[in-house]
Amino acid sequence: MTDTIDRNKTATPLPWSAGTVPLMLAPMQGLTNRALRALFIERVRPDTVFTEFVRVNPVASRKHIAAGDLREMAAAEDGVPLVVQLIGHGAEALTAAAQTAQAAGAVHLNLNLGCPYGRMTSGLTGGGMLQEPARIREIVPALRSVVTGTFSVKLRAGYDDPTQVHSLLPLFEDAGVDFLVLHPRTVVQEYKGAADHAVTAETVRRTRLPVIANGDIRSAADGQRLLRESGAAGLMLGRGAIADPLLFLRLRGEAPADPGPEERAVELASYLRELLQRYRQHFCGDTQVLNKIKGVFATMDDPALEKPVRKLKRAVTLRAFTEILDGLDR
Repeated sequence: MTDTIDRNKTATPLPWSAGTVPLMLAPMQGLTNRALRALFIERVRPDTVFTEFVRVNPVASRKHIAAGDLREMAAAEDGVPLVVQLIGHGAEALTAAAQTAQAAGAVHLNLNLGCPYGRMTSGLTGGGMLQEPARIREIVPALRSVVTGTFSVKLRAGYDDPTQVHSLLPLFEDAGVDFLVLHPRTVVQEYKGAADHAVTAETVRRTRLPVIANGDIRSAADGQRLLRESGAAGLMLGRGAIADPLLFLRLRGEAPADPGPEERAVELASYLRELLQRYRQHFCGDTQVLNKIKGVFATMDDPALEKPVRKLKRAVTLRAFTEILDGLDR
């Protein structure tokens, strides 16, 4: 048909191995920084990792991507494909940012249409863009026209209508989007209620694009059931994986699917101890390190870990935090 349709036959491979069911580490602002991604790659090797979202400055007279974000641009990290996620508004700014990212080394680019808190000074971003489908219809083809590698979209099911995603599928297909990542809540839901993966299954049924399922995958049983019932091409693990990095191995059958409380406490201590070591090198000062590592606890709701997590949250110094941590696996 058109040149954009032919992009689905691009020579650039998708950011996972052909013939596999990819397990991706989700982009989570304030959490999935370079240090945490490196830890996950070393310990559990996700099939794909994403940057935190890269904010695109809409002001033409300024650089569209901050210098710090440009240092994140790469095709892969330690051999694992890296997807650079852009969040912003305006076709001109986003396309310029995509070109800048590619010039700096990015190969896989993703547009964020999912963040429920996405608003910049002069316009809607993230999931807020779903209020203005006309703008999405302008932005997606424009981005596809300048992205020479893979181009994907991560989105909510809709702004306030969980079936809105279905009306956007023809746009994504016609523009030549390579794959979708779907979180089946609406933007107005934020993170309340449950992700409705019946929407995921219906989306998979309605499109020829690979759909990666995201949302409320907290255990190996959750992920395996979701793959089986939805037909999704793969899974994106967010809060569940930050709380339990071994979720990647559990889904692959390489770690116990349902570990006991003592085993979980030992795993938690090992995970946090190594993350702490990396954060000391990545961030400046004990206060910043402590605040960053405490961000991990927002993802944890395992009753078996409630008591040790509560103690760790209360630590007011890095030394106190370390002492509590050392007691977890004794």
